Amino acid sequence: MTATRKVLVVDDDPAVRKSIDRVLSSKGYAVITAENGEEALRKLNEEKYDLVYTDIRMPGMSGLELQDELTRRGHAIPIVFVTGHGDVPMAVDAVKKGALEFIEKPFNAQALLPMVDHALDIDAETHRVAARLGRLTKREREVMQRVIAGKRNQDIAAELSISIKTVEVHRAGMMWKMGVDSIAELVRLVHGSGTPRRAKRSNAG
Repeated sequence: MTATRKVLVVDDDPAVRKSIDRVLSSKGYAVITAENGEEALRKLNEEKYDLVYTDIRMPGMSGLELQDELTRRGHAIPIVFVTGHGDVPMAVDAVKKGALEFIEKPFNAQALLPMVDHALDIDAETHRVAARLGRLTKREREVMQRVIAGKRNQDIAAELSISIKTVEVHRAGMMWKMGVDSIAELVRLVHGSGTPRRAKRSNAG
């Protein structure tokens, strides 16, 4: 990990911002803070960040509204939410809309480190898979979708109106470009990449 991995910390509590800044900075992250969603948007427009940490409930623009606005503006950036117990349903919705992690209050700032590391690992893997998928031809993608669905070569050939030999060629090319040696590995790569896990609540003060 290097200091070039920048985290934007958005929280209306200055003590929380300071604590998280201290912990993440000690592990090599470059940390920039914002006290609300509006300030966060301004900073996100000024430079690129690798991750956004944000509280869900803040005066003015909430963390959820910040997430929606980032999506609207086309900012593809991993987000880690922190939430109170009563806001867990909202945090779950945020994950469904693309957030990678959420952690429940109260938590020790040190507990945030594995969440940030995990979110960045997921984001990096998602980009790697997307890059591999981008190398596939239209036909290779069609074959891949059917292979993942468990269809046999002869069934794929019939559906796509091509020969079994052609299916085999496209299948081999697809597997090579995706960098996998088995169907199980392909399924894990395509369906497992970017899957968030719920952060465990930490009661440490």
